[in-house]
Amino acid sequence: MGKDLIHPKEATDILKEQLETGLSEYNRTRFSLFLSALTAGLEISFSVFLMAVVYTLYHGDVSEAAMHTMIAFSYPIGFILIVIGRSELFTEHTNLALYPVLGGRKTVGELAALWGVILGGNLLGGFLISFFLTWIGPAMEVIDPAAFVHLAEKMIKFDWPVILGSAILAGWLMGSLSWLLSAAKETASRITVVVIITAVIGMGGLHHSIVGFIELVCGVLISPDITIMKVLPVLLLSILGNIIGGGFFVAILKYNHVSQAGAH
Repeated sequence: MGKDLIHPKEATDILKEQLETGLSEYNRTRFSLFLSALTAGLEISFSVFLMAVVYTLYHGDVSEAAMHTMIAFSYPIGFILIVIGRSELFTEHTNLALYPVLGGRKTVGELAALWGVILGGNLLGGFLISFFLTWIGPAMEVIDPAAFVHLAEKMIKFDWPVILGSAILAGWLMGSLSWLLSAAKETASRITVVVIITAVIGMGGLHHSIVGFIELVCGVLISPDITIMKVLPVLLLSILGNIIGGGFFVAILKYNHVSQAGAH
């Protein structure tokens, strides 16, 4: 670790690693990729589970600000499982899968297919686990159903420009997380980076398409006031915003400025 601090990776080395990592995902079988994405959709639910447990335990006993902070720092657990366990999360691939396209080694059609497999696996996993969470939490008396309603209502209460802007910021942070993970090799360093970045997403209440999808589905299952017609636009805007955030603000900008610097 000391050596890494003295001789940190050059940006060109990080870009090269990101490009190779992105290419390796294209070379996997679609079934293998889908299973990994399905696993990520299941694993990310532990963030929702822990946030709901924290809300249940402390709601009414602490201030709203304290509650918000505690929930935010419960947010990273699912991401730690995914990053250290090497499962495929869509918001990490909004930039990773784009580098080979920017480098002319893959096509836009291949990019869309890869994104479709990963996003589909994440959403299916999230959809399935939502039914389990809304049963097991109340059944074990560790989650008040109102906790799921609280989390879902935070997602749907804004107008569409705000949701889109929020999702862009979340996608930007997730793309930056992927970039930073290439610079951090030790497990402790990687966990630290994951916690810092995802806690910012939680603290800001930003719209992450996969975590948010689970929160929304749980809300639909619990409350008749949270309907599919309210949820669907939020999901679509979250996906679009995450793509813009990770794709443009990380992949396109970093690829161009780093590759230009490397050319000199």
